[in-house]
Amino acid sequence: MKIGIVGLGLIGGSLGLDFRALGHQVLGVSRKPQTCELALQRGAVDQASDDLSLLSTADVVFICTPLGSMRNVVERLIPYLYTDAIVTDVGSVKASVVDALHPLWPRFLGGHPMSGTEAAGIEAAQSNLFQGNSYVLTPVDETPAEIIPIVEPLVQSLGGTVYKCAPAEHDRAVAWISHLPAIASTTLIAACLQETDSDVFKLAQDLASSGFRDTSRVGGGNPELTRMMAEHNPDALLQSLRAYRQTLDQLTQLIEQGDWDTLEAQCIQTQKIRPQFM
Repeated sequence: MKIGIVGLGLIGGSLGLDFRALGHQVLGVSRKPQTCELALQRGAVDQASDDLSLLSTADVVFICTPLGSMRNVVERLIPYLYTDAIVTDVGSVKASVVDALHPLWPRFLGGHPMSGTEAAGIEAAQSNLFQGNSYVLTPVDETPAEIIPIVEPLVQSLGGTVYKCAPAEHDRAVAWISHLPAIASTTLIAACLQETDSDVFKLAQDLASSGFRDTSRVGGGNPELTRMMAEHNPDALLQSLRAYRQTLDQLTQLIEQGDWDTLEAQCIQTQKIRPQFM
């Protein structure tokens, strides 16, 4: 197949590496000529340009730009698409994206690979980024039935597990396991800045190891992505944040009361439940 990718960052570049390894021809578009050159050098694309007309022969086009620019990109892309071309995206929020893009191009199918790192840009792209992870597709009633059997095996070939759900269901689910952790991780780092003793603060930095690295990773990632998550999925994110705050308050109270047995019982419960999310 001829696969088009608009936005050659971490996700777009990684898609290109994997699809080329699978034998597809990859056409990449980035607004920065330097990114196009790097994508070619890294082998993420067969051809690259800052001109969307490059995608006029693409069978499937992946929109891998920030959420806030997707509508504008698709509006500019439409004049170059051939009639049967399929458009999909990789955005971490689905309801607003589907509402914006499906009316523009009926052969659109929302998608979200649950993969990433704290790094960004074509330099961070890597092979097998999607291996073993979930890939969500969010068809709606108006989605042409014939495009799902094309996109589903295509993204499944990346090595993950494909799930299909409604856009709103996706947004509620990822608010708990993706968007909330990003905000919680950010506040963890910010909380450390409240240490007023410079010697203690420096010691904390020196001693930070796997525990802090794991829990702070997403908070130290792409700030634009975290903003887009919050801006485009505020209702579900606020619901999860309020629940998180309530849970923190309950744990704080247990510590204030010295109720160590109940605290340990809570930790035992979460220890048992965690594998269900893995």
